[in-house]
Amino acid sequence: SALMGFGALAFVLFLAGLELGGGWSALALTAGALVLGALLWFHVEFRDTPAGIRHDDTFFRGIQNRGLLGWAFGLALTAFYVLLYFYGDLQARGLPALLARPSQLFDPLAMALSGKPADQWVLYGVLYTLGVWVFGVRMLWKYRHNRYQQIRTGSVMFFQLGFALILPNVLKGLNQPDYYLTYFWPLKSWYGEPDGAHFLWSSGKLGLFFVLFGATMTLVATPLLTWRYGKRWYCSWVCGCGGLAETLGDPFRQQSSKSPTAWEIERWMIHTVLVFVTLSTALLWFNSWRQGQFLGQWSNAFSKSYGFLIGAIFSGVVGVGFYPLMGSRVWCRFGCPMAAILGVFQRLFSRFRITTNGGQCMSCGNCSTYCEMGIDVRSYAQRSENIVRASCVGCGVCAAVCPRGVLKLE
Repeated sequence: SALMGFGALAFVLFLAGLELGGGWSALALTAGALVLGALLWFHVEFRDTPAGIRHDDTFFRGIQNRGLLGWAFGLALTAFYVLLYFYGDLQARGLPALLARPSQLFDPLAMALSGKPADQWVLYGVLYTLGVWVFGVRMLWKYRHNRYQQIRTGSVMFFQLGFALILPNVLKGLNQPDYYLTYFWPLKSWYGEPDGAHFLWSSGKLGLFFVLFGATMTLVATPLLTWRYGKRWYCSWVCGCGGLAETLGDPFRQQSSKSPTAWEIERWMIHTVLVFVTLSTALLWFNSWRQGQFLGQWSNAFSKSYGFLIGAIFSGVVGVGFYPLMGSRVWCRFGCPMAAILGVFQRLFSRFRITTNGGQCMSCGNCSTYCEMGIDVRSYAQRSENIVRASCVGCGVCAAVCPRGVLKLE
């Protein structure tokens, strides 16, 4: 607590103009102290507890049960995403440069990776990665009895640090496209649109490789890997959105609604987004083939509409900002087109399923409570039915919290 308090105070002083020695010293006194304090907090919280999932006070902590702290945290996350995504527009309307000083704090790291000062997106990338890693350590402590959770958590931590933070910034320093190897169409729709494909194609051999890599992952690897492993290979092991949901969002997984109404809304919304991105991409390619004559003056606005409505508002502002209120997988459940297309493959063709042994089920409800995707797992277990749902991301927490070994990922 003292370390986190010291780090927060140092950060406020840095924002007020105190340099704190500058460079790495300032970074260590602020973010370093906060991170170290949080890690020690998790160590103390779990070190003397028996291995296994703890349910203590899950529904009695205000921040985890839509209490005042939960609403405050949700509003803070939402406000940060609004500021981040609309920073340029807000500055043009008179907003002070609120992110300039926090970004400057990470200049040493940005210079080491890319040779360029940090901007708002470097700030966001570092904070995102810290969220995955710090709460990833919490996951490793909490789920230390479960080998699957240990390996899966280590996987998302690795991909976030290496492929979402370090590699894109190193590429930027080499004047190459800052490509994210963990994202491809339809989740990163720009990579499959004419502007993105033409930009990468004209960026030399490395850009050409990225185009071919994205096409291979979308058209070949996605169906094959989903057939073999289900959508968990991506949603629970690789994806940055899923990585943040599984780590930073873990304390809020029980907030996901398991009602049939929520399931109905989920299916309509996520498949509508998939149709939207598919039609948008097709129309943009048709417009490019017609040299812009099809959409005319609306070409630019149309190409940005998906990125604004889905990429910014849905996946960022709502998807993360609503963690404390609607659970950690709001974006994955209701909006992600990648999750939708993987879900179609999983539901119809995949070998992956969660098998149940209903004779052992004692209806405690832990599996349903902790399903972040809003699946009423207990109802399947009570009927001894295998769980083959398009929305299941194969996180395996339902099996990890079952006290009787009723559930098994196969």
